[in-house]
Amino acid sequence: MKNPTSPTSPNPDPAPPAGPRAGRREWTALGVLMLPLLLVSMDVSVLYFAIPQISADLEPTGTQQLWIFDMYAFVLAGLLMTMGSLGDRIGRRKLLLVGAAAFGAASLVAAYANSAETLIAARAVLGIGGATLMPSTLAMIRTLFTDPGQRSKAIGLWSAVMTGGVALGSVMSGILVEHFWWGSVFLVNLPAMALLLVLGPFLLPESRNPAPGRFDLLSVPLSLAAVLPVIYGLKEIPSEGWNVRYVVSVTVGLLFATLFVHRQRTVESPMIPPALFRGRGFTPAVTLNLLSTFAMMGSAFFTTQYLQSVLGKSSMEAALWALLPTVLVGVAAPVAAQLVQRGVNRAYVVSGGFLLAACGYGLLTAADTDSMWLVLAGAGLIASGLVTVMSQMMDLALGTVPAQQAGTASSVLETGAEFGGALGMALLGSIGTAVYRHEMPATAPAAAHETLGAALAEARLLPGRAGESLMTAAREAFTSGMQAAAVAGGLLLVGAAVLASVTLREVRVREPECVEAEVAPAAPAHSRH
Repeated sequence: MKNPTSPTSPNPDPAPPAGPRAGRREWTALGVLMLPLLLVSMDVSVLYFAIPQISADLEPTGTQQLWIFDMYAFVLAGLLMTMGSLGDRIGRRKLLLVGAAAFGAASLVAAYANSAETLIAARAVLGIGGATLMPSTLAMIRTLFTDPGQRSKAIGLWSAVMTGGVALGSVMSGILVEHFWWGSVFLVNLPAMALLLVLGPFLLPESRNPAPGRFDLLSVPLSLAAVLPVIYGLKEIPSEGWNVRYVVSVTVGLLFATLFVHRQRTVESPMIPPALFRGRGFTPAVTLNLLSTFAMMGSAFFTTQYLQSVLGKSSMEAALWALLPTVLVGVAAPVAAQLVQRGVNRAYVVSGGFLLAACGYGLLTAADTDSMWLVLAGAGLIASGLVTVMSQMMDLALGTVPAQQAGTASSVLETGAEFGGALGMALLGSIGTAVYRHEMPATAPAAAHETLGAALAEARLLPGRAGESLMTAAREAFTSGMQAAAVAGGLLLVGAAVLASVTLREVRVREPECVEAEVAPAAPAHSRH
């Protein structure tokens, strides 16, 4: 079918004809999908306040404590592409329900773990379950909502829930640990997973690639070897500096990434079909989504420390204040979807999101050591602008690939987001750390030159004015570092806005007729209202 919009049309996005409109059943199914998604995103930060009690109860070593905290995120990031591709082959609903069962079972084991080793293993299984749930929920939206306008709204809600869940996790952790015991932070997962397992078979249609080819087993370890060392190295660099070990880790990961890409180009049935990247919309969507998570996590690296270590808020107070900027997130994605549906070119909406976030970084450049409201306002603009971008890029990525490859496309998008977040923390964090060390007085203790936390610890050991002076100098140095990183982040976002306006201006989503996938009805028969 020919697209009725000419190539020079100011907004090519609305051109594809709408598919059947979703009814109450589909929106109810979306609500069921949002619950596990919220918990998967919360699990990234849910141990924030539970770690002290876990340490007292299980007595882990320092290394074990790090693995308790990081295992979930590492396994999730490493398996996203594998699970997205697997879902396209065996069925996304099937993978979703298997993942929900695994996530629920692992949550129960984690809640009652009697050793650090058991908790680490349970966190690994939680990561496996999370890796099945994230791409599956996004791919299921592609199946449930064939009308472009409704799909855009649904993806906007997905983005808002995903972003809000990370912020909510630490607060939920604090509340549960205060009133119950540390295992309760895992038990809250069980009702949502049980609800998904009960209602999923009735509300969610099964969908899969009708001709997926053989599953390439060799690509699984190659993808893990490519993703995990890079994510590990980038996550450690902000706090530990450009240590040789972490640079080598990133380098090794990049070498395996080269092998993985070569494998995908040469094998008969690749895990990630290179054809996905040949479409005009998919590569820009992955790239711009990566840049948005770069800026999002880069800013979070500073704002969370600013609230706690510069302003002196307790961990719980800082977590509660950090929720305030996320209020705007719930508005940003739906507004962006409405603008695109009303005829505004997606390129301009995305560019506007990047520029709005750049303005947020601009506010951070003006912050001093007593600018809580300015920093929160900046964080709010950054979050709302970047969620605008992310929701539109997810919609574009899913709309420009064949429906039978929606799971694979989702996993590539989310893996890129993991890389972007880790890279943002590494690079912007390194800029902030370099400025911090340069601004610290030469007479300060050596440990105080490393991090703000170390400087505050040293200051508490010093008597009277000497301690106050070191504390003031460290807070001012950190704020200077945040300002410098904000300048870099703002410039990056302005560049991203220009890139979006150039690469997205003529991009069109696929027409529904061109993206047929094998869809099995839910039980009872899946119907539209």
